Amino acid sequence: MYRIVSAIFLAENIKKFEIEAPRIAKKRKAGQFVIVRINPNGERIPLTIADSNPETGTITIIAQGAGKSTRELNRKEAGDSIADVVGPLGTPSHIENFGTAVSIGGGVGTAIAYPTAAALKEAGNYVITINGARSKDLVILEDEMKAVSDEAYITTDDGSYGFHGFVTQKLQELIDSGKKIDFVLAIGPIPMMRAVAEVTRPYGIKTVVSLNPIMIDGTGMCGGCRVTVGGEVKFGCIDGPEFDAHQVDFKNLADRNRIYQHEEHEADQAAGHQCNLTGQA
Repeated sequence: MYRIVSAIFLAENIKKFEIEAPRIAKKRKAGQFVIVRINPNGERIPLTIADSNPETGTITIIAQGAGKSTRELNRKEAGDSIADVVGPLGTPSHIENFGTAVSIGGGVGTAIAYPTAAALKEAGNYVITINGARSKDLVILEDEMKAVSDEAYITTDDGSYGFHGFVTQKLQELIDSGKKIDFVLAIGPIPMMRAVAEVTRPYGIKTVVSLNPIMIDGTGMCGGCRVTVGGEVKFGCIDGPEFDAHQVDFKNLADRNRIYQHEEHEADQAAGHQCNLTGQA
């Protein structure tokens, strides 16, 4: 069992946990993830390691209550325990001094972008961060991102905070200003990552995305996390989760991520979740 040291909501349905996992805390690198299982019969949930403290033996994960299992996780509080935390998994982010690096996080994707932005800064890059959300109350990790940035921007879809518009519009504005950008990291919803790739493609800017395919074992054995990159099949859990954005087949990724929508809906209904769209249980 893995004890939860702290549990704090950052925004609606988005919760940050510090969990005792000393061996993972010592070994993890930016871009890697863990697989969490709340109880012995629970679903396996892949979550990026947002931070770690080797001295206290803790790791930080951030979960968005989007389905039955993540909502169950977000009901956990400090002092509670989680059955399994496996990791660190995945290939770490490739970090070097590119020059000027832009790190883009959309929604809870900011939690995934943060550790890599910090590593890019430590490697000597001039780091620009763009933290996007639908509205002000959904912006997360603002102070943490500013701390690892030379320039930091907030964008909101509704204009309630920061730049009124999408992260892609802010990125295009930076490019149009004549700023030389050498590397872009984009993490968030699939449409956002695909849009960032299309913004940078004409300029030949090296762009990396962190993919979120359906994942089961996390060690390459099941093949559930197959993604198509450059016309070749890759496994998100061991070859990724980060890939060249200009080579990713985003349509294939989106289609595969919808495979179990019916089962997810049934699980929600069985758990008594109230749909925000219909107001019905």
